[in-house]
Amino acid sequence: MCQLLGMNCNTPTDVTFSFAGFAQRGGRTDQHADGWGIAFFEGDEDDKGLRHFVDHLPACDSPVADLIRRYPIKSRNVIAHIRKATQGHVALENCHPFVRELWGRYWVFAHNGDLQDFHPRLHGNFRPVGNTDSERAFCWLMQELAKSHAGVPSVAELTLTLRELAREISRHGTFNFMLSNGLALWAHASTTLFYVERRHPFAHARLSDEDLSINFAEHTQPSDRVAVVVTAPLTTNESWTPFKPGELKVFVGGACVV
Repeated sequence: MCQLLGMNCNTPTDVTFSFAGFAQRGGRTDQHADGWGIAFFEGDEDDKGLRHFVDHLPACDSPVADLIRRYPIKSRNVIAHIRKATQGHVALENCHPFVRELWGRYWVFAHNGDLQDFHPRLHGNFRPVGNTDSERAFCWLMQELAKSHAGVPSVAELTLTLRELAREISRHGTFNFMLSNGLALWAHASTTLFYVERRHPFAHARLSDEDLSINFAEHTQPSDRVAVVVTAPLTTNESWTPFKPGELKVFVGGACVV
């Protein structure tokens, strides 16, 4: 199965510490060596731009991943993915996260799991480029959101709709996913996801996949809030909260709000 990483913050924050450990799972500390990707929403809620990087090489050896580890891009919402292929060959078009436009905003999606016999009818606005079950699921989600709402609904309304859509897709198999439009981060667990909220007073954290630690108190302000969601805990000395199977959580401003 693939691995997921998401970050949601109340102020632009870099993900270099978490990504440094996460990338090692792409072929070094784990077997997820079939490509990787990461997307950053930058600026505040009115800034709709997106930085999007994908590579078909293992994350632990990718020069692009090395750039991300060294380049502190600051963002309020980040989604990253390292791939262990179950459907679709190893190619750039099959690397997550995937990006689509809806209601004049970019939407970013990454999936961990295996969906069987999932071939929904898709109209022309949302069509997969690659041949993964994940991208088909994303296209169907976007299509059904567009049908359910005339314009950008509130986070609460979106959450209600996504909960129903996730339940429908989950009938076909494992559907762990992360989704963001730059305003919030949604995370759904069919099987395994964990999250941690970092806030004042900030403490030390040590990565489990690399010999690296950080004192967050030296790099933050008392008002900062950061939520990190991941397939398996990234650090050895933080208290990670597990999702319940079938649970959809929403993170806004660095905190879990649902």
